[in-house]
Amino acid sequence: MGDGRHPCWLQKIDGHLDGTNSNLTTLLYTCYAAEDKYRITCVQKEEMQEMKENTWRKFLENIIADGREKQRIANELGVNPVTLSRWVTGETNPRQENLRRLFKALPAHRETLTRLIREEYPAFDIPATGDEPEQIPAEIYRRILNMHVNVQESQRSWYLADLILQLALGQLDPDGLGMALTIAYCMPPSGPQRKVRSLRQSTGRGTSPWNTYLDREPLFLGIESLAGYAISTGHLIAVQSREEESFIPIRWEKWEESAIASPIHLAGRFAGCLIVSSTQPEYFLPFRQKIVEQYTELLTLAFRSDEFYTYQDIELGVMPSLEIQQPLFQRFRQKVSDTLREALRGNRLLTSNEAEQIVWTALEAELLDMRVADHM
Repeated sequence: MGDGRHPCWLQKIDGHLDGTNSNLTTLLYTCYAAEDKYRITCVQKEEMQEMKENTWRKFLENIIADGREKQRIANELGVNPVTLSRWVTGETNPRQENLRRLFKALPAHRETLTRLIREEYPAFDIPATGDEPEQIPAEIYRRILNMHVNVQESQRSWYLADLILQLALGQLDPDGLGMALTIAYCMPPSGPQRKVRSLRQSTGRGTSPWNTYLDREPLFLGIESLAGYAISTGHLIAVQSREEESFIPIRWEKWEESAIASPIHLAGRFAGCLIVSSTQPEYFLPFRQKIVEQYTELLTLAFRSDEFYTYQDIELGVMPSLEIQQPLFQRFRQKVSDTLREALRGNRLLTSNEAEQIVWTALEAELLDMRVADHM
């Protein structure tokens, strides 16, 4: 290159022209124009490449070049390492939840991430430092223990369970994306073998689109359910999306996109199961699973010692679908009243809770018989 702008052969031709050869002059300036266009195109490409490299995706790509760091970040976010590779290439885009988790996985790079992510997602809400604690705060433990020692024993179970669900909901779904928490209680042993044959879903709390209180939506669950399966295995079970290929039994309910079931157990004995459902797929990242387990441990305070059953005491059956069960619940209150009247006629004293339990046991047997009849 002669003057750093055009090739030397163009400059030599230009120096020998006296302006008399118009065709050659036109050709020369055409070459000049082509060279300028070429140089401008190169500069634009360099600028585009520089912009591409100065993105959060490129920044993340440099970090995960270390295989161990890539695996660590994937574990923190609860995703497959391949997912990180797809983000950096632009093949897929992360959910906002995962972007928020990225800040927690890379706390030393908070400022850089904030600047780069906002360039691609201007409306993204950068999580506050220390946002969404990854364990139950001490104040929550204080509130629950305070209620445990101050509420009368006859009311303790319901009040404790309701408070724990309320506090868990606030921590697990702080943004109100949509979540339901319910407790499925072990039904008392019944049948010839005197075994626990099902769980009864009762106390519950939710955020929209679910109702705030879910106590009036009963449901029997058996081994065909996620809760029943969790009881049978003795540990927490999570299903992250409807599309997840799994042999884990689950009956998806309306609005439910991911779910988790955590057995309520104490010293090897089981009282029921905490069920958490979310409107968001892949919501139950490892840190949320730990929080669910911690609230499950607190729920043991809401049960009497005689409500826990050994693994040998439990033999769950198969329950029919919600659509089949619901019609049987419509006359529940009437059946309870009938039971109380029959007890009076027989000079027997029954409390309302005892009458309700008699009716629930009868409904459980009827539903179990339905499944037996279906397979005959």
